[in-house]
Amino acid sequence: MHSPLAAWGNGLLGVLIFSGSLPATRVAVGGFSPLFLTSARAVLAALMAGAILLVLRQKRPVAGDVVPLVLVALGVVVGFPLLTAMALEHVTAVHSIVFIGLLPLSTAIFGVLRGGERPRPLFWAFSGAGALAVALFAVQGNGEISLVGDLLMLAAILVCGFAYAEGARLARRLGGWQVICWALVFSLPPMAALALLVHPQTLAGISMPAWAGLAYVSVFSMLVGFFFWYRGLALGGIAGVGQLQLVQPFFGLLLAGLLLAEPVAPSMIAVTVFVVACVVGARRFA
Repeated sequence: MHSPLAAWGNGLLGVLIFSGSLPATRVAVGGFSPLFLTSARAVLAALMAGAILLVLRQKRPVAGDVVPLVLVALGVVVGFPLLTAMALEHVTAVHSIVFIGLLPLSTAIFGVLRGGERPRPLFWAFSGAGALAVALFAVQGNGEISLVGDLLMLAAILVCGFAYAEGARLARRLGGWQVICWALVFSLPPMAALALLVHPQTLAGISMPAWAGLAYVSVFSMLVGFFFWYRGLALGGIAGVGQLQLVQPFFGLLLAGLLLAEPVAPSMIAVTVFVVACVVGARRFA
């Protein structure tokens, strides 16, 4: 039997890794188009995932696992990376990061719909309060108004929450790292074809920070982070451990401010502190 510490520890490590995803994506779209960035990160991660599966001689998924794995791939390999990359052409990283406060609620809802979980009513109160704070922040704009960027971020949150819940269900049977590895392998053929179709005409002029951003989202955001994240969700429950994502904006804002020198407004900090407080209450009643 696994301890709660193992579940929450794995989940927190995953969140810490994912915190760098939006800042890294913001840097990467300065040198690559959203389509190429999405396909390239998937291809690089899939090649590493395939090698890991071969070296460790993992069994192939059974027929009943294929559709869920495809759904996971559509959500976290294609949907979330592409939608966030497109959004970051319209809004700053710090603005987009606050939207991550909606991800726990999205994950919890799909955990109920797909995972059969039943959190207590007070869980929904805390989770909904955190989500409402993020929604109000987006509506008032904080001086940065972009309907296109905000809608793209909301769509990204929905597809990601679904894929997290679907992947967590599979992780209970296949193992957390096996789920993301097989999802990446399944996505390799179409993503490789897309990368060849939309690749830059020349690599000259692409900055080192853009390459570094691509490397981070390929290795850590697309692969390593999921090793810990899906294990945490599988051990501790989708709705409960999923609330750890409420602390992701805090770390993301810190990284965006330090690495990208983007302004972090007091209202962003206030919203982030509030949603971090909500995770404490939500965890207690999950």
